[in-house]
Amino acid sequence: MRARARARSRLREAAPEGYDDRVLQEIERFTDELDISRLPEIFSYWSNGFLRPRLEELGYSYPEDFFAKEIVRKSDSQAGAVRILSIGSGNCDTEMRIAQLLADRGFDLFHFTCLDLTPAMLERGADLAAASGFAKQFAFEVGDFNHWSPSRTWDMVLANQCLHHVQDLEHLFASIHDAIGREGVFITSDMIGRNGHQRWPEALSILQEFWCELPPEYQYNLALQRQEDEFLDWDCSAYGFEGIRAQDILPLAMQQFGFRFFFAFGNVISPFVDRSFGHHFSPEREWDRNFIDRVNARDDAEIQAGRIKPTHMMAVMVRDRAAKPRCWNHLTPDFCVRPVT
Repeated sequence: MRARARARSRLREAAPEGYDDRVLQEIERFTDELDISRLPEIFSYWSNGFLRPRLEELGYSYPEDFFAKEIVRKSDSQAGAVRILSIGSGNCDTEMRIAQLLADRGFDLFHFTCLDLTPAMLERGADLAAASGFAKQFAFEVGDFNHWSPSRTWDMVLANQCLHHVQDLEHLFASIHDAIGREGVFITSDMIGRNGHQRWPEALSILQEFWCELPPEYQYNLALQRQEDEFLDWDCSAYGFEGIRAQDILPLAMQQFGFRFFFAFGNVISPFVDRSFGHHFSPEREWDRNFIDRVNARDDAEIQAGRIKPTHMMAVMVRDRAAKPRCWNHLTPDFCVRPVT
């Protein structure tokens, strides 16, 4: 862990000069990343108490359930197995959880092809597929989705928390548009806030209000290993591709696709429940729960009023730009996109 922290510190000290440098840093970052999906316990407290009830109104319980149900729904409209291309699949742990959900529900008409930039992660994915009994339903391909073009069509393209790593979104979205053909779907769960996962001024001012309430030990950034007496709105895209064009994801998707489903959420709450600071909070402590509840209530009220915009989305997209999405309340793509001035 210390060696990895030192490596990340070196990366932060030397911001990449060009695309190839960023690629090398991205590969170095994730080669030894064995658990990229582990979130703090306070995230589960927040998501189960706030997000899940809203998602369940729309027919889903959590992201893997969302993906699994959309695969089954796609199967209902076609013959044969659903062919799924998962871009930016990393260690493929999400895809394996989806596969297990499908198998537990008696559904086996699916085949994943996992595409990722980092060979070591795909190797771990192949090992996981074999150990889980899904080897015949998975294939693995090393590739850079900033330059990827489809050689065939797919019933579904899945992008789970990877679009915010894409520099050439225009190329990728055009390639996905070609890849899904007339009948396919593009499904995603991703981050759509400001580039580098920074906060726009209107959200940052609210975040700072709550930051002042935190005990000093809660203000220690575990990811960057530094004390932040005032929240430091660090640009995560300073190295690698983290959040490099996050703010462009939703507006560019709206230009290229129509939405059948759209669920947007979260802004100010995010730093308090993510990996950098969320591990300081415990659902077992009353003060922690009350604080998270208050931040979430303010966050949600500001989002619903349109004064700040959501920084996360789950969506099902198609080629037909006239498609009308199922949404929670009035939080449509048009309402949730933030004009960049």
